[in-house]
Amino acid sequence: MSQTPETLAGMMLEAAQKAGAEAADAMVVSGTSVSIEVREGKLEQAERSEGVDLGLRVLIGQRQANVSISDTRPESIATMAERAVAMAKEAPEDPYVGLAAAEQLVRDPDIAALELCDPTAEPAPDALQADALAAEAAAMAVDGVTQVQSSTGGYSHTTVHLAASNGFSGGYDRSSRAVYTTAIAGTGEAMERDYDGDSRIFQSDLRSASEIGTEAGQRAIARLNARKPETGAFPVLFDERISSSLIGHLLAAANGAMVARGSSWLRDKQGQQVLPETLSLIEDPLRPRVSGSRPFDAEGLPTAKRAIVDKGVLTGWTLDLANARKLGMASTGNAARGVSSPPSPSSWNVALTQGAQSREAMIKDMGRGLLVTSLIGSTINPTTGDYSRGAAGFWVENGEIAYAVNECTIAGNLHDMLRHIVPANDARGYLSRVVPSLLVEGMTLAGA
Repeated sequence: MSQTPETLAGMMLEAAQKAGAEAADAMVVSGTSVSIEVREGKLEQAERSEGVDLGLRVLIGQRQANVSISDTRPESIATMAERAVAMAKEAPEDPYVGLAAAEQLVRDPDIAALELCDPTAEPAPDALQADALAAEAAAMAVDGVTQVQSSTGGYSHTTVHLAASNGFSGGYDRSSRAVYTTAIAGTGEAMERDYDGDSRIFQSDLRSASEIGTEAGQRAIARLNARKPETGAFPVLFDERISSSLIGHLLAAANGAMVARGSSWLRDKQGQQVLPETLSLIEDPLRPRVSGSRPFDAEGLPTAKRAIVDKGVLTGWTLDLANARKLGMASTGNAARGVSSPPSPSSWNVALTQGAQSREAMIKDMGRGLLVTSLIGSTINPTTGDYSRGAAGFWVENGEIAYAVNECTIAGNLHDMLRHIVPANDARGYLSRVVPSLLVEGMTLAGA
C-alpha cells in the first residue's frame, strides 16, 4: 500500500463528491495478522495476512448506500464511488440518516494516552511458535492430560482511519498479542476438554505461556467424570470466565437500535431498577491498554465515561446518531461500523461493581447448587428476556465442589435474574468487560 490510510480516505471522499454524493464518510482498515499453531511439539499451521479494506458511505438527501473494496487503485476508488451513488439514488428514504454536525465532532483527542498500540517491534514467527510450544508442553505436563487439541501464538497490528465530508479526519493504530491453548483429558467417550488464553495490547502484559498451558490442563482434568445434576430450582454461580455474558444480554437490550425497533426486553425500563441498588454498570472507553478503548466513535464523536446503570437504575440507551434521532435523544458517542456497513450502536469497555466476597466464599455460602464454567447454545428471547442455555460446570454440595457437571440446562428470566444478582470480587481489571462471578438464586435446572 503506497498511500497512507489518511490519503486513501481523502481519495474516497473526493471520488464521492465527483460522483454526485451530497455527503460521505470513508473508513480505511489496514493491518497485519500472524498466527502460529503447533501440535505434538511440531508446527501445525502458520498463517500471515496483510491487507487493506476501504469502505465508503454516500448520502443523497435522506438516502444512503455503503460500498467496500480491497483495491486501492484510483480507478477502483472512482468506480466504487459511482456505484455507491447509484445505489443511494435507489435506496429508500430514511429521515434519520446523516453525518454529525461540525460542533459535535471530537476536538484534539489524546490518542497516545490510551496506549492502544505496543511500540515494540512485531514478534518474529519463531517467538510466536516458542510461546505456543511452551503452552502445549505445560498442558501436557499436567497429570491426566492426554493431548493438546491446539496451542496458538498470535499477533496483529491494525490501522484505522475515518474521514467525512463534515470535516472530520482521525485514526489510530491497535496491536494485539495472544496465546491460547485447549487441552484434552481422558480417552474415548470419557474425554473432556477445556482451555485458557490471554490477549493483551502489550507483549509485556501477557501472562506466561507456561501458566496458560498449565491452567488449560488443570481445567480439563477437573471436568473428568462429569454427570448430569438433578432437576429443580437451585442457586447458580456464573464463573467469572462466562459471567460477562449475563451483562452482555443487558447491554444488548439497552442498545438503541433494539429499543427503536421495540424489540428489547428493556424497552420500558429507562429510569427503573434493572440491577440491585448496590450495583452500577460503568462504561469507560478511555481506559489505557484495554482492547475496547477508543478516542472517538465511528461518526467522529468524542467517547466518554458514562453510567449505563447507576445504583441499579437504567439511565438510558446506547446510541449512535441515527437511532438517537429516532428516539428524540442525543448520541452517546457509541457508533461502531465496519467497512461494509453503516454505523450502529455498540458498547465499549464496561465494569460492574464488584462484591465483597471471593468466589470460594460464595461457593461455601451457596450450600447446594451449580457453578457454571461454560455455556452451550443459546435460547434468549430478546423481547421478553426469557433465558435458557445449555451449561457445564461443577455441582456444589455442602458448600464444596462435589463433581463435574455436563449436559444440563439452566433457565430463568433476565428481568428477575439481573435484579437479584450477587457479585463476587474476582473480576479481571484488564479486560474490556470487567465482570466478577455472579450468583443467581433460584434458577431452574434440567438435568437427570
